[in-house]
Amino acid sequence: MAYLGLDLGTTGCKAVLFDAEGVSIASAYREYSVVSDAPGHAELDPLRIWQHVRAIITECLAGSGEAEVEALSVSSLGEALVPMGKDRRPLGNSLLNYDSRGGEYVDAVRAVISDEELYRVNGNAAGPNYSATRLLWYLKQNNEIYEKTDKFLLWGGYILYMLGGDAVTDYSLANRTLLLDIEKGCWNSSLIRALGLDEDKLPELAEPGTVCGRMPAGLADELGFRRPPLLVVGTHDQCANAIGSGALDRGKAMYGMGTFHCIVSPFTERSGAAEMLARGLNTEHHAVPGRWVTFIYNQGGILLKWFRDTFAADAAASGESGLFGRLLDEMPEGPSPVSVLPHLMTTGTPAFIEKTSGIISGLTVDTRRGDICKGVLEGIAFYLKQNLDNLPREMAIDRFTVVGGGSKSDRWMQLTADILQRPCERTLEAEAGSLGAAAIAACGAGRYKDISEAVSGMVRAGRVFDPTAAPDFYLENYERYCRIYPLFGGFLSEYKK
Repeated sequence: MAYLGLDLGTTGCKAVLFDAEGVSIASAYREYSVVSDAPGHAELDPLRIWQHVRAIITECLAGSGEAEVEALSVSSLGEALVPMGKDRRPLGNSLLNYDSRGGEYVDAVRAVISDEELYRVNGNAAGPNYSATRLLWYLKQNNEIYEKTDKFLLWGGYILYMLGGDAVTDYSLANRTLLLDIEKGCWNSSLIRALGLDEDKLPELAEPGTVCGRMPAGLADELGFRRPPLLVVGTHDQCANAIGSGALDRGKAMYGMGTFHCIVSPFTERSGAAEMLARGLNTEHHAVPGRWVTFIYNQGGILLKWFRDTFAADAAASGESGLFGRLLDEMPEGPSPVSVLPHLMTTGTPAFIEKTSGIISGLTVDTRRGDICKGVLEGIAFYLKQNLDNLPREMAIDRFTVVGGGSKSDRWMQLTADILQRPCERTLEAEAGSLGAAAIAACGAGRYKDISEAVSGMVRAGRVFDPTAAPDFYLENYERYCRIYPLFGGFLSEYKK
């Protein structure tokens, strides 16, 4: 038997078929564009993406030989909602978490519940990126769609619904709405009423691994399945990445080296609201019962791409093969003689600073391109190190499993291990999100009794990069880096009008 993992992101979707041991059989990918018809607008077209999902499933199955798919599940982006009519068709586009509409209702949320109380019951503080503010925008400014909507579905649930499943979502995605009571595991009815929203427009809640239907025979035949597969409730993409990299327990965190670098750290005991809010940390259900996760993140691969496109523009424009590797090979063996503040866009945890900009300091006539490249990578790691050094004791991280495009670089992996002073383990399967979804599907089908057993059976470890540099090797650069924003933060904000 085989298990299909669908990974749905902001700019692309992927289907990967795995056997029961986690070996990839076939895959397919489609890229799509964010719709922006006005400044501040950022939408996804649900029907267009549904066609892309159909296409990748068909292509993946066509390349799978005689594999029989027992079940599928979905890893998806969070926060964005799809308004669905009673006829199982979308009523309009889906507003992404960085769409500006709804931001004006953050104060309306805070008027009925303080950040501290909201954190206690939901694990997040009010912010413009969460679904609750989008629902208020629909209610107040697009009421016709709001009233016609039967269910507002999060994206993982939307895809399962279009494939023939029930209207459900898992707890991790529900958490991103602000409307979930994470301790009780139910919608926060009193908050929903206080905001003037309708609870019956929200999907049912279910644990990841819950079967929510079986694909109709006609659709299964159209897509190329040999028999209709089970449809299994999935999870938020970062939680799926953690499953696909084996990060289930306290002390072992997933480090995603993608466009943004995101650390997903599991834990079992929640810290107090004041302690977590001061560190900019959220609390979200892990896909594994009885465990939580928090996210630490900032700009990552997007900064290296900026460096490539700026300092190697001609080679980048010509599509030179292996360019990233060649640029990293130019880096000095020792610490960089320059410092880079990775604030080229709004920052991540802990402060989420909007009015800021990046800086490169220490430039001289002797500075080489490789020095700046290493400064960029050091700055990415230093930013996360500041967060890690400030974690509550009960959330301490001992090691990382690393996934994403950056993990393919030995030099980047070793630099990260040396700066963070923790072992960094590369997984054999790079598509951690799809593997995590497939592992959930295998649990739903009964191939494994739970997600922990599925991870043991399907996630395979690769090379481990232990720290080889002394703990103080990058200390001088790190201390200098830590002084940059306190010294220049006000000045750097002047570049953002």
